[in-house]
Amino acid sequence: MSTGFAVALSPDKLAFGLLGVLIGTAVGVLPGLGPSVAIALLLPLTFGLDPTTAFILFGGIYYGTMYGGSTTSILINTPGDAAASVSTFEGYPMAKSGRGGVALATSAIGSFIGGTFATFMLMIAATSLAGISLVFGPPEYALLMLLALTMVTGMAGKSLFRALFALAFGLGLAMIGIDMQTGENRLTFGVQELYGGIDVALGAVGLFAVGEALWLIAAPASAATERMPTNRLWLTIEEWRRSLVPWLRGTVVGFCSGLLPGTGATFATFLSYGVERRFAKNPQEFGKGAIEGLAGPEAANNAAAGASMVPLLALGIPGSATTAIMLVAFQLYGLQPGPTLLETNKDLVWGLIASLYVANVLLVILNLPLVGLWVQLLKIPKGMMTALILVFSTVGAYSLQGSLGDVTIVWLLGVAGFLLRRFGFPIAPVLLGLVLGPLLEQDLRRSLAMSNGDYSIFITRPISACILAVIVIGLAVFVRKTLRERKVALRAVVEAN
Repeated sequence: MSTGFAVALSPDKLAFGLLGVLIGTAVGVLPGLGPSVAIALLLPLTFGLDPTTAFILFGGIYYGTMYGGSTTSILINTPGDAAASVSTFEGYPMAKSGRGGVALATSAIGSFIGGTFATFMLMIAATSLAGISLVFGPPEYALLMLLALTMVTGMAGKSLFRALFALAFGLGLAMIGIDMQTGENRLTFGVQELYGGIDVALGAVGLFAVGEALWLIAAPASAATERMPTNRLWLTIEEWRRSLVPWLRGTVVGFCSGLLPGTGATFATFLSYGVERRFAKNPQEFGKGAIEGLAGPEAANNAAAGASMVPLLALGIPGSATTAIMLVAFQLYGLQPGPTLLETNKDLVWGLIASLYVANVLLVILNLPLVGLWVQLLKIPKGMMTALILVFSTVGAYSLQGSLGDVTIVWLLGVAGFLLRRFGFPIAPVLLGLVLGPLLEQDLRRSLAMSNGDYSIFITRPISACILAVIVIGLAVFVRKTLRERKVALRAVVEAN
């Protein structure tokens, strides 16, 4: 590892690492532009660099985008990418209640903890940890997605029906496009822009950013702004106490999720948020600015990003869209990630891993002092803020593929998000369904193909049977809790009469 730090801390490599985190943070703030887009755009510009320098730049961009994506999620309810959408659930209410600085500090610290742990684990056990992902087959992945979908019960609020409706709407959106197994068009109505389906980034930007802007426009004059500037930029002792365990728990959840190819940071953050709701001592605070609901997902976000590098470097299997782009970059440089990469390109691998440590430190040094600057966004007048959200959302949507069709989709989803909010439907389950729907469908169909249509495959495999048991137990606990609350409420009504 000393070889890696010698490489990463050399002046030229350190300069490119700093450039990467700056680019990543800036890209992360822009709606819809995640790390995969940033690396894909910069890939042609790095051909003149040596491979080690190029991948140190990519690593800085990767971690920097994870940090930057949460800033606008917290302050103006506009997620930089799909993974940052979960930060809007508690971060934005914290900002509205005057704790925007606290939320940003919580995000930065959680991201540092998650990213550092993931990089440490990547350093000590990349090959052995990657083997874990090989144990999971389609049945295990399918039930893992189903487990995540059961978290909709935690987002139900006062109405489970509304949450289930929102989830069904999200799953319906996920069905749009060409069926990858049959090649048939589904729910496209002959519109060519829908053949490729609805990108998760478009869903996040449309439902949250454009939907929020439309909500602000429709707000009455008496409620011109809900944002309250704050001068407190650091956590109190009580907030530290409430955040510490969620940071650690989110780190573990994110890292374990990131090891599984295809799940990505978005799945990890949703799963971490659901876990925090389950363990919360005051679940009634969720949705109103519970710091635990921000701390856990922020740590999970960066932990999953680091963990997705494990299957890439150890097995040559991309664990996310970003690492898929990085796999292409490896191949363009004539390199093949896998067990022999460490032996044949020791400086590159250890230099990349060491640069991720350096990137984490640089990001904390850069972001914590800037908390006060970012909080000034809360002082922008409502009209200007609304215009900025719509402009950034439109530009971000167009930048994905240079398509006006994507812009139209984002605006239509924004209208849908506004209407859902207007009639009391939660928006989070919609995005949950959009993210996990394709993964669930794909792995379910693969599982049934493996078993010739026999559903017993989900209970005959030990790992899938354990996951199924967790799902059943979780649902049973939720039903019992719901019935108990209704019984208490009914008893109160009877006693009052």
